[in-house]
Amino acid sequence: MVFGLLAYLLWGLFPAFFPLLLPAGPVEILAHRIVWTAVLMVLVLTALKGWGELRRASRRTWLLLVTAGVLISANWGIYVLAVNSGHVADAALGYFINPLLSVLLAVVFLGERLNRMQLVAVGIATLGVLQLTFLSGQAPVMALGMAITFGFYGLVKKRVQVSPRASLTAETLVIAPLGIVYLVWLESTGQGTFFSEGPVHTTLLVVSGLVTTAPLLLFGMAAKRLPLATIGMIQYLTPTMQMLWALFVTQEYLSPARWVGFIIIWVAVAIYLADIVRRRRHHQVR
Repeated sequence: MVFGLLAYLLWGLFPAFFPLLLPAGPVEILAHRIVWTAVLMVLVLTALKGWGELRRASRRTWLLLVTAGVLISANWGIYVLAVNSGHVADAALGYFINPLLSVLLAVVFLGERLNRMQLVAVGIATLGVLQLTFLSGQAPVMALGMAITFGFYGLVKKRVQVSPRASLTAETLVIAPLGIVYLVWLESTGQGTFFSEGPVHTTLLVVSGLVTTAPLLLFGMAAKRLPLATIGMIQYLTPTMQMLWALFVTQEYLSPARWVGFIIIWVAVAIYLADIVRRRRHHQVR
């Protein structure tokens, strides 16, 4: 639970970081995130002597790792596009939709079961998401894209039989060649910003690898230890933080319909977390 909460807390702070990478475009930022995350994870795995895990991995495991790499890269790209184009609220909506998808995937593919209180919480959250999606007048294209890519990423991570650090290393390494080719082309045509915007900008692009790696490693450790349904519900911490950022920092307009949806979802999360605490206390008493 602590790993999961820390991961979602860090993701909730992302809207403060990625605008700092402008004037780099969304695809350039995505490429740098992939490449520098791969570089960092290669160093980490080498230092920890963890390459044996990947050498011993089966073909099925590598297929899952490649799939995870494609899904998380797509998620990163959609997120950066949303945040840097002034659609932080849309990015948050994607993270509001994702937990419900995670719960659905957990029940359908992993055979997880929900008790009565959890079913009530999920039902209430569903009403809130429907309110946000269909009654607020917003086309949820980016939000749905983020929810689908990250929801299935979480499902794949539950099935990968290697450590979180080995998994993240493989995920980024299989995608990194595409990022390198794109960055080389961008710089060779004079369209890149890595060398043209000063040392601070260059440093921030490199640091994007560390910023990307930390929450993903924490998420990987949480995914190994928690039910996918629980991971999905505590994820509401991230969009709540992002909505507060959209409201008070970027000053995006939030319609009354959206406020109603958010309040409904927060009630659902409170019920779900209260049930977790109740069951844990009951288990400790026994």
